[in-house]
Formats: sequence, C-alpha cells, structure tokens
Amino acid sequence: MVDSFVHKGKRKNLVEYLRQKIGISDERVLAAMNTVPRHLFIESIFEDFAYEDRAFPILAHQTISHPSTVAEQSELLQIKSGEKVLEIGTGCGYQTAVLIAMEALVYTVERQKDLFDFSKIKLREMNFYPKFQSFGDGFAGLPTFAPFDKIIVTCGASVLPTELLKQLKVGGKMVIPLGPTDEQVLYRFTKISLTEIQKEEFGAYKFVPMLNNTNQ
Repeated sequence: MVDSFVHKGKRKNLVEYLRQKIGISDERVLAAMNTVPRHLFIESIFEDFAYEDRAFPILAHQTISHPSTVAEQSELLQIKSGEKVLEIGTGCGYQTAVLIAMEALVYTVERQKDLFDFSKIKLREMNFYPKFQSFGDGFAGLPTFAPFDKIIVTCGASVLPTELLKQLKVGGKMVIPLGPTDEQVLYRFTKISLTEIQKEEFGAYKFVPMLNNTNQ
C-alpha cells in the first residue's frame, strides 16, 4: 500500500476544493479528509482520479460516494470526539475511516458480503478500527449497542427507517438521504425528545438504494 507525496498533495488540493468550492468549514472533517487515503479504497485503475470529486464503482454494484458527499454528511453530523456513531452502509470503508479519523467510536453495518469482507480487511490494513463491524440488515440498526449519539446512512431509503430513530439518543442527530431511487433529498433529523423530532433539508443527491436483509 503506497501513499506517496503525490497522493498527499492531491488530498491537500481536494481539501482546499472542499473548503473553497463546497463550503465545508468543520476543520475536523477537513483534517480527516486530508488524513484518509481514498485511493486505497478503490480499484487501482481509478487511482489517478481518486482525489477528484467523483464517485467510482466498487464491489457488489455499489459506488464510493463523491468526496463532497462524504464531507457534507460528516459535517452535518457535528461529531464530537468520543461520540458513538452508527453507520448504515459500510461500503468499501472510506466513510468509516473518515469518521474514525474524526475520533468517533464507529459501529458500522453492511448488507453486501463482498463489501463487508473487503472493508474489514482494508480498514485493518490501514489501522482504522471500528468499535464494531457487522454483516447485517441496516434497517434493523444495532439495537444491542444503542443508543447512539449520531447515525449516518450512506444509502438512499424510500421511507424513513423508524427503527433507527429509536436507537438515537435524545439530542442525537441522524443524517439520511430519503426519496425515490433516481434522486434523494438529504435530511438531518434531531431527536429533541422521545416524542419530538426536528427535520432539516439539505438538497438533492443521488445515492445507491438502501436494501432490506443481507446479500451473501
């Protein structure tokens, strides 16, 4: 695994792009994006383009999200060091690594066995260690480890998974794309009390769909 001066230079340029063009202002997010070598999470044929704001295909017909999407979702979570974060959709592990680099305690779930296996090996190789990594149904969350300070969903859901809201602490935040397959809207839900949820909207995005159950 090579993380060269060229890669580091490209990451620095990406961070400036995220700051200047996308408007990311959370320095902890930007520092994490500058730390995590995105090129090591994708196929080598895409390596030269790894630090452009592009999505790329990964295993199981999924994609690694645009760096701007990873940064925006991470910023909306408003993570503090040591907070418990539930991630639905580990994917190749890049977003997971960014959260860990932000000093979150990450509990992550992936339903695609190929991606679960890939991300588990890749994160360990790069010394990023989630608190718990699960092969399972994201709609079910991880009730054993609940409640969580923050929840991030990295795939688009057609309806709000209410089971996940139940696993969120009062005062906690969940960032999730909701809507039909072709285009979702990114939302942040804040749990004001056991019976009151605040909803904020942050524009249109395209995510891979959130699917039930698991795929061997």
